[in-house]
Parts: sequence; structure tokens; C-alpha cells
Amino acid sequence: MTKAKTQLKTKTTANTATKPNIIFFFTDDQRFDTIHALGNSQIHTPNLDKLVEKGTAFTNAYIMGGSSGAVCMPSRAMLMTGRTLYHIEGEGQTISENHLLLGEHFKQQGYRTFGIGKWHNGRSSFARSFTGGGPVMFGGMADHWNVPVYNYDPEGKYHTRLPYCPEPLKSNRLEWRDGDHIVAGRHSSELFGDAAADIISKYNDEEHPFFIYIAFTAPHDPRTMPQEYLDMYNAESIELAPNIMGAHPFDNGHLKGRDERLEDWPRTPEALRRHTAEYYAMITHVDAQIGKVLTALERAGRAENTIIVFAGDNGLALGRHGLMGKQNLYEHSIHVPFIMCGPGIPQGERRSALCYLLDIYPTLCQLCDLPVPETVEGKSLVPVLHVGRDNDSLTSMRDSMFYAFTNLMRAVRDERWKLIEYVVRGCRTTQLFDLQNDPDELINLAQDPSGREHVGRLRHLLFCYRDELDTGEQGRQFWSGW
Repeated sequence: MTKAKTQLKTKTTANTATKPNIIFFFTDDQRFDTIHALGNSQIHTPNLDKLVEKGTAFTNAYIMGGSSGAVCMPSRAMLMTGRTLYHIEGEGQTISENHLLLGEHFKQQGYRTFGIGKWHNGRSSFARSFTGGGPVMFGGMADHWNVPVYNYDPEGKYHTRLPYCPEPLKSNRLEWRDGDHIVAGRHSSELFGDAAADIISKYNDEEHPFFIYIAFTAPHDPRTMPQEYLDMYNAESIELAPNIMGAHPFDNGHLKGRDERLEDWPRTPEALRRHTAEYYAMITHVDAQIGKVLTALERAGRAENTIIVFAGDNGLALGRHGLMGKQNLYEHSIHVPFIMCGPGIPQGERRSALCYLLDIYPTLCQLCDLPVPETVEGKSLVPVLHVGRDNDSLTSMRDSMFYAFTNLMRAVRDERWKLIEYVVRGCRTTQLFDLQNDPDELINLAQDPSGREHVGRLRHLLFCYRDELDTGEQGRQFWSGW
């Protein structure tokens, strides 16, 4: 299932001053095909395009799925621990003390670490990870113009709550939001981007490199942004994907989830064009904030010695296969953007290696000449980055991938074929797709004579992954029904 794991043979040096800085941009619900330079001519992403030009884009990066309807929560836990979906604690609400977090590890290795934006994995894990930062939003989503956030607390105390009246025209009832302040009327993307730029411009510690993690809450709904960005897109002219449908063809077990109720059934092309225009506008607005951070880096004279990572926590359907959310195992929801640039990273290149976001952790460790903690299960992508230098034959660290969503779906793919299995209230459904000839996953070959061999072969592979990675309660529930 996996190819030989790269072993890090170098040891950490006492002097960290010469190690590269790291800036990590992480967006919320950004699908893999939403960058102009990577093939989407409808979207404007000039700053992400520059990262593609100056770095390496991984075009087959994935999350492993989700153990919760809030897919971003386990996704972020996997990213920050380098561990697989059912080897994190719970659904990612908290991070085990036994799992060394990415920021925590770099902090222990002499980095100044800063956390900004969304953190969905508990207060204590944030405190363990960062020596500075803020504003930070604990939770999944909020009104982008009125985000409840905390200032960074060096003691890790984030207990203040803010009252608000959700229905002032109808009731005096109060609810409470976690945070110590709200910057009313300022968009979350600008709030977080400006905070990162400010840290960079004021950074004067020449003895310690910095690690800055910027987790935007966009383009997650509610999809609002400054009007000038929405005006860049004419919804009527948006070209929709071939797999747009009015409804999903069968019950996948999550058809009435929160995300699915964001648009009525049947989904209409007019409504989906509007959703897509708003989605693209939010991404273009985020792109502009990324540009501000990169400008601050250039002005500070630190760009040449800084590794930049850009990735998204999961994708989004927005009408594809009749779905609106990311609670499924189709490509549009598990396939994510991932770009790296900086010292040691080839410029203007792409890699098609199959990889997970959890591979970023050991990759950064190796690029920075740091040891990989024993708790990390991901695989360093440095050998893939350096194809053509000293290892011509190694183009991927994996030859197959495993995916899961709660107790409802399991999937596996190799370089061409993908199998998805569903168990919903005792009813089984099987899908087989030829990703090479059918990247939009429209033609189910599970019952076709040409697909029988692949169904059997991929089911055997899925059973192997079951025994290795899917031993938790959700796995037991799925497989007992299967």
C-alpha cells in the first residue's frame, strides 16, 4: 500500500539562526481546482499564481476524509499531528498530550511560533503550539464581519465569553460566544492577514527563525466579502462543472446535513452559479490578504530564507453530484490545493504524487533539518520534490489512498481507479470510477463487466486499510453493516 518511508538521518543542530522561516497559509473549504495558474481560467488568484510560479504545486493532495460533519476539525487535527484519521484523539476536538503538534515541535526546536485565525482543536493544544500570535477564533465558523476572537495569552487562558442577542427584534434572549473581543465590521480575512503582516514587519529576533500559521475562515460560508471582489464575477457567465446535478442519485446518509440545506432541491444552475461566484469572490479576497503578507515578507528582507506553504483543509461540492457540502468522498470534497515554495523547493514545477495533508509535517521537518517525532505517521515529500536530482525513479511515496467519512462511507484509490462503498441504514451501494477517463466521477462502472476485476482488487486493498487504519468505533459500525 505504501512505498518505502524516508528516514531522516540528520540531527538537529544547536544553532537555529540559519534555519528557514516558515509561513503556513491554510484556507477553509477551498477546493483543489480554485487556482488560476493550475487550470481554472474563471478565478482570479494572482498571489497564489505567484506561489505556483515560484514553487512546487502538489496536484494530488488529499485529506483522508472526516469523522465528523465538521470535516475541518479532524482535517486540522491530522495536519497538526501528522497522524491518520482514526489515530487522532476522538474527532479532533482536542489533541492528545502524547501527540506532538507541528507548532509545538518547532517551538521545542528553537522556533518562535505564531498562531493566527481559526483553531478547531481545543484551547490547550493551541497554547502548546505557539509562543505568540492572535487574534485566534476557537470554533468552526462565524460571521466574517463580526468574528469573536481572543488576543494571544501567554498563559493559555482563553475563558472569556461575549454576550449577544441573536434575535433583537423578537426576544431579549442572550447567547454567548467564545472570545474576548470583536472587531466589528472588519472582515476575518483582513483581520488575520493584517495580523500576520504586522508580526513579520516587527520581527527582530535574529537568533530564532519564525513559524507563522495563518488559518483563514474563508471561503467557508457565510460567503460574504467586500463588494469589489463580488463585482469581479458575473454569476450568469460562470461555467459549471459537468457533474452538477439537481440532487444526489441515492441516499448517502448525509443528505439533510447543515451544508446540504444551504440551497433548495432540486439545485438549479442559476442558484449554483450564484454560489460559485460568491465562492470565487471569497477566494480572490483571501488571495489579496495572502499578497499583503508576502509583501510584508519581501519588505522585511526575509523572503529568500522563508518556506511558504499554502493548503486548504477540505474541498466543497457546491452542486457537484447534487451536493453542497464536503461530507462525502468525491474528488471535489477530499482533493485539496497544496503549494510549497522557498529554499530547497523547485520553482515552477508540479508533482502528481499521491499525498495527504498529514505529510506536510514530516516534509517541513526534513526541509528544516529537524527530527520527525515518532508519533508522526505522515511521509516526507522531500524525495518527491527532488525527483531528477538523486532519485529519478521515486515519483510518489504512495501507490494508493484510503478515505473514510464517519460510519457511512469508505473509499480507496490507486493511480487510476477509485472505489467508494456506502452503508446507509442497512443498504449498501458501490461506486467504481476510472479517474483517468472520468475525473468528474460520472460513470459508475461497479456493475459493468469491465469493472469487476477492479472492484475485487480494490476491495481487497480496502480490507487491508481497514485492518491497519480503520479500527475505531466508526469503522466497526461501518464494517458490521457491510
